[in-house]
Amino acid sequence: MATAPKEAENAIGLEEIHMEREEPPKGQKTFTVEEAVETIGFGRFHIMLFLIMGSTGVAEAMEIMLIAVVSPLIRCEWQLQDWQVALVTTMVFFGYMVFSIVLGLLADRYGRWKILLLSFLWAAYFSLLTSFAPSYIWFVFLRAMVGGGVSGHAQGLIIKTEFLPTKYRGYMLPLSQVFWLAGSLLIIGLASVVNPTIGWRWLIRIASIPGILLILVFKFIPESARYNISTGNVAAATATLQRIAKMNGAVMPEGTLREPTKERRGRFKDLMHPKYLRTTLQIWIIWFGIAFAYYSVILASAELLEKDIVCGSVSPPVQDPGDDSEESRSPCHCHLFGPAAYQTMIISTVGEIALNPLNILGINFLGRRLSLCITMGCTALFFLLLNICTSSTGMIGFLFMLRALVSANFNTIYIYTAEVYPTTMRALGMGTSGSLCRVGAMVAPFISEVLMKASFLGALCVSASVCVVCAISAFTLPIETKGRALQVCT
Repeated sequence: MATAPKEAENAIGLEEIHMEREEPPKGQKTFTVEEAVETIGFGRFHIMLFLIMGSTGVAEAMEIMLIAVVSPLIRCEWQLQDWQVALVTTMVFFGYMVFSIVLGLLADRYGRWKILLLSFLWAAYFSLLTSFAPSYIWFVFLRAMVGGGVSGHAQGLIIKTEFLPTKYRGYMLPLSQVFWLAGSLLIIGLASVVNPTIGWRWLIRIASIPGILLILVFKFIPESARYNISTGNVAAATATLQRIAKMNGAVMPEGTLREPTKERRGRFKDLMHPKYLRTTLQIWIIWFGIAFAYYSVILASAELLEKDIVCGSVSPPVQDPGDDSEESRSPCHCHLFGPAAYQTMIISTVGEIALNPLNILGINFLGRRLSLCITMGCTALFFLLLNICTSSTGMIGFLFMLRALVSANFNTIYIYTAEVYPTTMRALGMGTSGSLCRVGAMVAPFISEVLMKASFLGALCVSASVCVVCAISAFTLPIETKGRALQVCT
């Protein structure tokens, strides 16, 4: 009797192999996950999916943007030099870069949902530990661990994408910016209240709450049906699709779930194939430059506000009349943000969605290459405009436009990268591009927080030059993907 289950298991395994290698019997209807997703359509499940998985962007933005609002306080508490403050941000993205590769491999092996849950637990745990950091070294190490955990949040975007019908996917990236914006505004708003009252350690603890709350609602989102079918778990994939159909009030396609024979997965050398070599190298340059520009804007904003740089000069620190704390009296390292600085950060952050409608029009009418070339060129221009002698209102306007432009750059290159590579190497192309993105983010602090102190114009020229190189790379990309069907294989 004990052999019966084993025989049944072997039979199932043989049946799966048979399904992959041979055509189904004549007259037997079958459907793929893609066909099921398209038939079920968009409904209540997808709204819940969008809200829960989209909210991972809120938690990610709060953890990433935290350093910008905490850096003046840790500089004051531990009497840090410029390079030490810059190193904190660099180590966060170093952890992000390393763990994104590891967690990506684990997600392909053990599932998106499990890795997403693990990453949130990891990030929340080390974020809370950071609030108790006894020294600068511990703070840097723990924030690097937080960066590693946050890198797994990308699995939420993958789950969301793999469940969405085709015609809705093109809208997800611009809409997802709303969640990132909400997280950025939330951490700035909290910092303006918490930092001057109970301190940065409590700010970190409060910032961990959204991530912890999201862990509690992950149970309402199933594992990706595409992942389950790729591992041969047809029963789980079918059950998930049936649940979605029930929630949406739709019906499943007739027949049984079956996937065609899988193509050979891409390898790194596929990116270096003569057909894609030039495209790959130029895409890497653009991803590096966009991330560098994005975090240069954020960190440069913090430096401008911290030092009150107007017309290229440094004005003496202005303290609130009622602020008589020990930190505010220290002349060496302490110059904390005031209400006006937080207000400026909020206004400039809102700029991230200001150009979304124009960005979408440009992508669809001008094409990906020309649209990206224009926004990158404008980004370079506005970096240089920061050096113009202007009022505080003028500087806020420049920062607002810079945030809008760098956000538009991210939207465009993400769409282009997903479209230009075939299915067999799309994930690999996105993954390697993401790694170059983190390298750009790691370099940015040393330009915006170190070089800017030595030469304000020099730092702006470096940032503008990188954007010009990216604009040229975008314009000369060998493939335009506007109106082009997604390629299946090389």
